[in-house]
Amino acid sequence: MTEASPYHLRSMRRGDLDQVLAIEQMSYLSPWSRLSFEREVSDNPAANYVVVEQDERVCGYAGMWVLIDEAHVTNIAVHPDHRRRGLGQAMLCELARRAARQGVHSLTLEVRPTNFAAQSLYTKLGFVARGRRKRYYSDTGEDAIIMWLDDARALAAGEVPHEQRSS
Repeated sequence: MTEASPYHLRSMRRGDLDQVLAIEQMSYLSPWSRLSFEREVSDNPAANYVVVEQDERVCGYAGMWVLIDEAHVTNIAVHPDHRRRGLGQAMLCELARRAARQGVHSLTLEVRPTNFAAQSLYTKLGFVARGRRKRYYSDTGEDAIIMWLDDARALAAGEVPHEQRSS
């Protein structure tokens, strides 16, 4: 986020959960429960969650688990009214920064084969498809594409490896 941006990134708090759950329900066929998010925010020492807000309203959220030498992005969503404004990219950069501070440089995530917008973002940020989890999504039976970012230091620094740069 730039200084002139109306958006602000910060750690997720329990008080954000009503807004997070609303975005979750708008974004996913099988949304996480309140209890799942409460446990992530309060009880899971491996979990690290962020929100992006504008005028004290949560516009998006993302989370990861840091597990020994890798970080697993567990979820990311942006409110439909705020999509295509770079918020997903900003949150992934922030997760990469937080992982790097813990000495972790590789990130992984799963994405639906039908979620072309997410795949495009992840590819632009340097993630590479490395496998599939068969029938991973119980709501549709879809496989999941497993994507990896082997060296997240550039992303942590805010550099986008595959972004077209204008001269």
